Amino acid sequence: MLKRETKEYSDEAILKKMNPLVGSWFTGKFKSFSPPQSHAILNIHNKESTLISAPTGSGKTLSAFLSILSELITLSEKGKLEDRVYCVYISPLKALNNDIEKNLKEPLEELEKLAGKDLGVRVAVRTGDTSQYERSKMLKKPPHILITTPESLSLILVAPKFRELLRGVDWAVIDEIHSLAPNKRGVHLSLSLERLQNISGRFTRIGLSATVSPLDEVAKYLVGLEDGKQRPCNIVDSGFIKKLDLKVTCPVESIIDATQQDLHEGLYTKLDKLISEHKTTLIFTNTRSATERVVHHLKQNFPKKYIENIGAHHSSLSKTHRHEIESKLKNGELKVVVCSTSLELGIDIGYIDLVILLGSPKSVSRALQRVGRSGHKLHDTVKGRFIVMDRDDLVECSVILKNAMEGHIDKIDIPKNCLDVLVQHIYGEAITEKQHSENLFSMIKRSYCYKDLPLEKYESVLGYLAGEYVSLEARHVYAKIWWDHETNMIGRRGKLARVLYSTNIGTIPDESFLIVKVKDQNIGSLDESFLERIKKGDIFVLGGSTYRFNFARGMTVQVSPAPGRVPTVPSWFSEMLPLSYDLAVDIQKLRRKMEELLVSGKSKREIKKFLHTHLYIDDFAANSIYEYMREQHLYAEIPHDKKMVIEFYSGFSDKKYVIFHTLYGRRVNDALSRAIAYELSKISKRGVSINLTDNGFYITSDKGKLQVLRAFKAVTPQNIRKILTEAIDSTEILKRRFRHCAGRSLMILRTYKGRKKSAGRQQVSAMILLKAVKRISDNFPILEEARREVLEDLMDIKNAENELRKLHSKKTVVKIIATDVPSPFSLNLIARGYMDVIKMEDKLEFIRRMHKAVLDRIGKYEPNK
Repeated sequence: MLKRETKEYSDEAILKKMNPLVGSWFTGKFKSFSPPQSHAILNIHNKESTLISAPTGSGKTLSAFLSILSELITLSEKGKLEDRVYCVYISPLKALNNDIEKNLKEPLEELEKLAGKDLGVRVAVRTGDTSQYERSKMLKKPPHILITTPESLSLILVAPKFRELLRGVDWAVIDEIHSLAPNKRGVHLSLSLERLQNISGRFTRIGLSATVSPLDEVAKYLVGLEDGKQRPCNIVDSGFIKKLDLKVTCPVESIIDATQQDLHEGLYTKLDKLISEHKTTLIFTNTRSATERVVHHLKQNFPKKYIENIGAHHSSLSKTHRHEIESKLKNGELKVVVCSTSLELGIDIGYIDLVILLGSPKSVSRALQRVGRSGHKLHDTVKGRFIVMDRDDLVECSVILKNAMEGHIDKIDIPKNCLDVLVQHIYGEAITEKQHSENLFSMIKRSYCYKDLPLEKYESVLGYLAGEYVSLEARHVYAKIWWDHETNMIGRRGKLARVLYSTNIGTIPDESFLIVKVKDQNIGSLDESFLERIKKGDIFVLGGSTYRFNFARGMTVQVSPAPGRVPTVPSWFSEMLPLSYDLAVDIQKLRRKMEELLVSGKSKREIKKFLHTHLYIDDFAANSIYEYMREQHLYAEIPHDKKMVIEFYSGFSDKKYVIFHTLYGRRVNDALSRAIAYELSKISKRGVSINLTDNGFYITSDKGKLQVLRAFKAVTPQNIRKILTEAIDSTEILKRRFRHCAGRSLMILRTYKGRKKSAGRQQVSAMILLKAVKRISDNFPILEEARREVLEDLMDIKNAENELRKLHSKKTVVKIIATDVPSPFSLNLIARGYMDVIKMEDKLEFIRRMHKAVLDRIGKYEPNK
């Protein structure tokens, strides 16, 4: 039922089917149809659902709208244009919605000028920012093209008067679908589309995406199922139609030998040079703090160059500031803008001729999305530069570059059977009309995200909503629907149902900062997501001092001073992007190939030649990667996709580290390290510390012998889910995620009778409710969902199980080594454990000192010529 569209229709064939006025406007404005347009327009004209994957500036949005505008104008010319919504356009960003409104109104004005009359095709935006006056106007004169967000769509589905305007919707356009499908906003939208279909009848679904994989899965997500069978969808893959000019570069000659001063001066000299050589440069960092730091240092180092022509853009800045930066970029008033992830999606920011990526973007799709912001027109070259600051980043970015050039994209994961999101939609359907629960279940299973939903889980959610857990009423959780078990009919309960629904739905949780206290004294604040990685006894840094975490209550964290203690949770952890699993596997394959070449005795020249041809990198990068791999090979073992290395390292003050070289990405490593540490704590009857990165993790303790291998053997692909479920049971991570799920499932009302409940009060309520639901049932649906979210969305238990299966079937071997100096691949991981308590200069000095010790050990070996 999925079809790859290979036929490219001629301009003449497309224009023949198009309204003559629209055809004249198009040929007068553009030379010819772009590849996505020539593949997609006629399919959409024939009312066939279509997924279009193409880079920014390739004309994919116009691919979706040309057929729609053509049909609407034909109806207008015949006097048959009705007062109803014909097309719903949905995007994840309000800013993108405003761009689309402008980009549709301009062609309509030009078409009216060409026609010499008013065509009467209306376009309007309806989001949370739309005033009541504008909403009322829409009821009197409804837009023919409605532009909205996933959240606003689910609101208008229960608005009685607006629902009537949706009867007969012909098209739904979902933009930036790649950013929605892998999260709960996308799950929410998938059910809204099925509910829309119940109102309107079948409509054509059009998905617009940047480069994404696997396209088949995204297409299935877009169209859903009918009677248990996949609905048809055409896939237009124009993901690599632009020329790519991408390079990996380093600001210093030798990363490992450079001082902090060398790196700092080299980075900003290189940035200034690249910015000066281009008209407008966009710099991506991976964290908000790095964004502010880069802007500050560019201004400080080049005070005459960067004054009013530079800007920062990230999600923590005010909406007004972000809009001002976007507007200045569009108008060409800025030379350079530095951002974190906030400008990745396709809002119109004008002409960018260079994108710089500081550090690894952690996935090929994210790299292409970022560099794709340059060269906005179809025939422009996409120009991007990866600037790397350490050897792990160099290897990572080199493999990303190879995969980007060769079109290998990492896969996204689409969440399945999210019970908290399901609650909102069942409630919304009960509000609109009484209905049979089996009919509702059939509708839910049309969504790709719920196609495998078990009946018992659906009924457990119905039971919760119908108030069958009576003891929850003591915690102010009341029935929201009625469910007649004899007739199997359901319906809404209470006069406030519609108000409660409209003020509490959505999937994005209220986030806040946590106040950190030593007894009654405030000492600072923490990002809430930071608390998800922390457990009782962990040491972290705040304001340059170290503290021991004791407990959290609501949005207050109680700590004790811990001077001189090494942090067990780095302060940067919560902000870092996780490495994609597919990319991690590709890096491991490169490591295996390098080991094969080194073992076979190939010369340095031969190995560097392989690196040049395999990775598209320059001589310096090839030399650095060669030296890095060779040092690890001579000193220890190279871990790769068929070999896990466990390194026992005796650290400072007799501290023992057990380092797992598991380059699987942080989500998999989070699952593996927690499971092993939990088993170890049961064996040794004491707590242990964990630190992890994308490349591996270590377990350490100040006291006694660590029986890590025994604990590791106790974790199997069959029991890791059970172990992790127990391991997270009393942790902050489950408490926080339960609050998010309880908010989505309306156990905790964020807004009630006009009063907003703060994130802190929500958290206190959630902790009380968590205890209550555990007493009711360990399988309570919202508790189940909180656990699923931690294990499947935050961690990656699926691939953790996959790696354990490979170990147990001997497809992956385990090599155990012992070191008194960390192996080269361990240096970054060990140093990052100290990163918060030692200066960056000292961290680099530590790495250089350890590196020199490694070189001294392997000095007896003759280097390859």
